[in-house]
Parts: sequence; C-alpha cells; structure tokens
Amino acid sequence: MVKTRIIPSQPALILEDEQRFLVVTDLHIGFELGMISNDINVRPEEMIQEIHSSLDSLIEFENPDTLILLGDIKSGIESISKIEWQTVPMFFEIGKKINTIVIPGNHDGNLSRLVPDYVSMTGPSGLVIGDTLLTHGHVMPSKNFSQINRIVMGHLHPVYFQEGSVLDGQRLWVSIKADKSKIFPSSKGEIEIIIVPSFNKYFYATTKRYHKKSISPILERVKDLYSAKIVTLDGTIIGDESILKNVI
Repeated sequence: MVKTRIIPSQPALILEDEQRFLVVTDLHIGFELGMISNDINVRPEEMIQEIHSSLDSLIEFENPDTLILLGDIKSGIESISKIEWQTVPMFFEIGKKINTIVIPGNHDGNLSRLVPDYVSMTGPSGLVIGDTLLTHGHVMPSKNFSQINRIVMGHLHPVYFQEGSVLDGQRLWVSIKADKSKIFPSSKGEIEIIIVPSFNKYFYATTKRYHKKSISPILERVKDLYSAKIVTLDGTIIGDESILKNVI
C-alpha cells in the first residue's frame, strides 16, 4: 500500500511507494494579472522565484525522486495570457532539477504549448501509483481505476472562511472517507479522498470574500455520505464534515 505523509506546515504531500513523490497543486501562475489590474504592485517573476525557493527547500529536505503537479499550473482557463507566456516556462525550469510530472487541471487549457520536453504531462484523468489515484479533481475517475483505495486531488483549494475567526483565510487539508461504490459502482468498501491545499499562498489574498467555490464531480458523488477530517497546515485538527461548507 502506498504511504502518504503531510509535510508539516507546508501545503505539500509526500507519497511513498517504490519511489518517493512530492505532490503539490494549484499554483495558478498568472493570477497576478487581476492584482495588477487593481493597482496592486506585484512582480510575476518574483512570484516564480518564491515558488522555486519553496520547492527547492522541500526537495532538499525530503529528497523525492519525482515532483507531481496536480494541475492548474496556470490561471487562464482556455487562453494563455502574456504573463503566463513569460512566467510558466520560467516555473518549469524546476524540471531541470527533478523529474517532473504534470496532471492538467481545468485552468490548464493549451498548457502543452508551455511545457518543455523535459517535463512529462499526463491526461486529465490522472496517474495511478499503487492503490492511489492522483488527479486534479475536476473530472470523474475512469472505471478502469476501480482498484484504487485512495484519491489525492486538488482543485477545491480548501481554505477556512469564517469572518472573525483567527483561522479565517488559512489553507487547510481535507481528508474524507466515503463509500467507494458512489464513485465506482461495481466496487465495495471505503475510499479515502485527500484534498491538497493550493501551493500559492497569495491566491486568496485579495479575493477571498468574493471567492466562487469550485465544484468537483468526485465530491458531488459522495455528498452527504461521508465523514471528513479538517486539518490546518501545522497539523491541528479543527473539525469534521460539519464545517466543510466553510472550507470548500
């Protein structure tokens, strides 16, 4: 069975099988365009440098064999903005340091035009390692994946939204246990769904009050028929399924 481990205080997951994988999601490179249009002074190149610095530290500390990106590398859904043309290739320089695999998300339209030859890219259905499916989370898993016991996904950017709370705006981990047959009708037993928080710490800095929640067909299938554990980046359990509406 594949082992998973949350890296303390980081929005990153370690997955261990015969190899070790570092898993992150939802960079949304290019989201800075919205900040710039609101007269917020940001330099996209500095954002990429900060992402690189964070990943370099994780890679040095954890020594993974492969970096897996669970989608939404860029911000534009269909088109490629000028900022994305400039900065997404800069980000993919990370692939010269470590074997890198991209699982495209719903914001990654035309991403293949920006992915260098030394970075691998799967289809949107995702990648299976042992008993675990890694996917962005915006499409239903193929029935061919019914042997899995765990889904690791992004897409939903779990963040605690509760005005007046000291946790307001903090990124969170969500772990769900659900009836496997709701996702794979021919299967029995339980399935674990791990929702990875966005690696981009600025993503909700100016827009969280107007955040439109993403919808995942995976969670829609198990709605009202699951248990959940909500955990902060530092590992504190803050609630169960009863507070999910404040998170995703």
